[in-house]
Amino acid sequence: MSTDKQGDQEQARAGDSGRWEQKLVQKLAFSALNEQRRTRRWGIFFKFLMFAYLLTLLVLWFPDPLGQSGLKSASEHTAVIDIKGVIADDAEASADNVINGLRDAFDDPGTKGVILRINSPGGSPVQAGYINDEIRRLRKKYPKIPLHAVVTDMCASGGYYIAAAADKIYVDKASIVGSIGVLMNGFGFADAMAKLGIERRLMTAGEHKGIMDPFSPVSEFDKSHIDKLLKTIHQQFIDTVKQGRGDRLKQDDLIFSGLFWTGEESIELGLADALGGSSYVAREVIKAEELVDFTYEEDIFERLAKRIGAGAASSMAAILGIDNGQRIR
Repeated sequence: MSTDKQGDQEQARAGDSGRWEQKLVQKLAFSALNEQRRTRRWGIFFKFLMFAYLLTLLVLWFPDPLGQSGLKSASEHTAVIDIKGVIADDAEASADNVINGLRDAFDDPGTKGVILRINSPGGSPVQAGYINDEIRRLRKKYPKIPLHAVVTDMCASGGYYIAAAADKIYVDKASIVGSIGVLMNGFGFADAMAKLGIERRLMTAGEHKGIMDPFSPVSEFDKSHIDKLLKTIHQQFIDTVKQGRGDRLKQDDLIFSGLFWTGEESIELGLADALGGSSYVAREVIKAEELVDFTYEEDIFERLAKRIGAGAASSMAAILGIDNGQRIR
């Protein structure tokens, strides 16, 4: 009996020990699960906090997140569209951007007149041509809304190509105006390569595919072809300026030589009409002193695309259900 009791007690102790170990394992497991849950909650919290912080930075960085700087005014106003810097397809002063601003300005019921405020050294004749054509179309569509160009520091080459479509061109006395010409530049290293003993291996399919290659000599045919190309584009530029300025242009061949002049001299040559800034033109010419900026600005997702990549920005727009739409030239 004594032995049986002792065995029973040992079994009881073993059972208690087993239950205790099981409870300990369960307790540790639940503790680990609870810790994971707390970690996940804190992770979500900090991610949300970081998102809120980044969103605040975006709002501060982009005070006009949807690109609506050209807010429409119920009262009569003068619409202003800025053309700044080089005129190019991938620049701020691209045809897409300027044309979007022009259409919004003319479509606004409160617009009494439009000012193109130009400060540009020129750029692509194609982009400038798109804008010039659209200005002419809009002026026919809205014959009662005048469009004037106001030159600040510079209106040269492609900038003047655009300005020529305006009803009148206003300048400052020290503005730089003109440069009605076309150029194509580059470098030639053929002689330097010969002196260095470097062999140029250029293979093409097409007799003139390697034209203007900087490491090959320029042939007479190449020169003649490029000269014809530049003269054709130059004549297109001249015809556009004559169409826009008409009899106001003085009979002076230097006007189309590529030279440029001060604002005062440009008035004498008929390249511009009078001295005046945006406020003066709005108040005294258009008779609507309030200026409303219709310059097209990229929305937040377009700007993000340039900074963090188009894929990430597009995904963000899709998640939020926002469609930028397509711009049409």
